[in-house]
Amino acid sequence: MSIIAAEQHRAREQIVNIMLKGGRVTATFRAALFDATAREGLSVNEFCLKAAAEKLLSSGRHFSGVFYPGDFSEARSA
Repeated sequence: MSIIAAEQHRAREQIVNIMLKGGRVTATFRAALFDATAREGLSVNEFCLKAAAEKLLSSGRHFSGVFYPGDFSEARSA
């Protein structure tokens, strides 16, 4: 498959919702999390999903993106 065809395939990948709730943490963890998200300009949800994606990539899982197809390149997941 050519690079262009691969990019077009990724662009058509379905975007779905994920429902997370009920997380409880210590006050110091929450403060550190909110500080880190503010520094990166992300919401807490975006930051946590990005962290989960990085963990999945490091364990060998393959996927096209988190928020949009291609957020994580094939090169990073190798």
